[in-house]
Amino acid sequence: MSTVSPVRHPDLRSPGTMAKRAWWLVGLNILIPGSAQLLAGNRRLGRFGVSTTFLLWVLVILAAILYLASPVVVYAVATNIIALTIVQILLVAYVVLWIVLTLDTLRLARIVRATPKARPFIAGLAIVALAATAGTAGYAAMLSGVTRTTLDELFSDGNYQEPIDGQYNILLLGGDAGPDRAGLRPDSISVVSIDAETGAATTIGVPRNFERARFSDGSPLWGPFPNGYDCGDECLISYLYTYATEHPELYPDAQANGSTPGIEATRDAVSGVTGLTLHYYVLIDMQGFAQLVDALGGVTIDVPERTAIGPITAPEPYYYIEPGSRKMDGETALWYGRSRFDSSDFDRMERQRQVQEAILTQFEPANVLGKFQDIASAGTQVVSTDVPTVMLPRFVDLVGKTRALPVTKVELVPGVVDTVYPDYAVIHALVSDAVHPPEAG
Repeated sequence: MSTVSPVRHPDLRSPGTMAKRAWWLVGLNILIPGSAQLLAGNRRLGRFGVSTTFLLWVLVILAAILYLASPVVVYAVATNIIALTIVQILLVAYVVLWIVLTLDTLRLARIVRATPKARPFIAGLAIVALAATAGTAGYAAMLSGVTRTTLDELFSDGNYQEPIDGQYNILLLGGDAGPDRAGLRPDSISVVSIDAETGAATTIGVPRNFERARFSDGSPLWGPFPNGYDCGDECLISYLYTYATEHPELYPDAQANGSTPGIEATRDAVSGVTGLTLHYYVLIDMQGFAQLVDALGGVTIDVPERTAIGPITAPEPYYYIEPGSRKMDGETALWYGRSRFDSSDFDRMERQRQVQEAILTQFEPANVLGKFQDIASAGTQVVSTDVPTVMLPRFVDLVGKTRALPVTKVELVPGVVDTVYPDYAVIHALVSDAVHPPEAG
């Protein structure tokens, strides 16, 4: 039996043998990077390549097992800036290693000695495999970097917070600082209350023209408005944002805590109105909202009736959106949510909820991965929040549960409650029953 390896020491005079050898080396490099070097090249490089390949497989298998057993742990890694940096470095290192191993495999394969017909196919397979492996890892490294930057820019530092009465309550504001306005006003005000165990969500809509808002206990607004927000004129809850912005001394620590006086004043008022303690806020800039929708590739909304699009001051609408399932770009979705032509603020509230829900339900991984950089860029420009990074794993896990359940809606609008002279005992009972529904039976 010959002690000479035909793979390491092939018969260079046989094109057929060299073609088979090249196919084997390229195939082995695809299946187990480094194995071609163990058989026909630098064994030290081969051992390093095979070892790192097995290490990658082990890490992927462990991550999959961990995700099935405890997805929150995986979310914690995926939302941790240090962990993302390490992942990015490892992925870049693997890309470099795979490029080196593939190029060295092509050298070892000696394609020029193979049959003429086989040469382009062998080289093509190696290039395609390199693009699939190194390209995928390179893209993943880029996503890790973009995610790290986005997390750093968008989310704040802060401590983990426990749920209150089993719920996480988040204030969701849609702010409009258009050219016809003095400063920003929250045109869309709602609370999303999420069950910390099941993920069941309840949205409570507060009209922007809700009057005589009361405040949460300990709010600095009790000083200037001891009887609630009653300034002697039309005192809408949305005006509190501007009032607090003009009186920043009421909330001297707001900026340091990742918020603003206007947001804190609105938070205190909404908390007082609903009877809920609000953990965090999310403010969406409606002027930049269209960017996020476009980055997602548009949203599909089931329009219930013919809707006029245009400002309330226009002599006639710009155009109409007909009823039915409509795919909307960012500008159309923005106008659909904000139009007040021939409709009320309460109609607009309902349309804004439709747009919000459409974005949440259509925020699928398939949509996000292909446009991740655009979405992340739009997100940092459109969204501001005081949600700390330490809470992200918990909320990501809850969102997955929430999407599989129906959302309970409560709109504090005329016909449901009195929005001019509100009865807070009635409102608090209504909200409490929605968030904590009485058990049947």
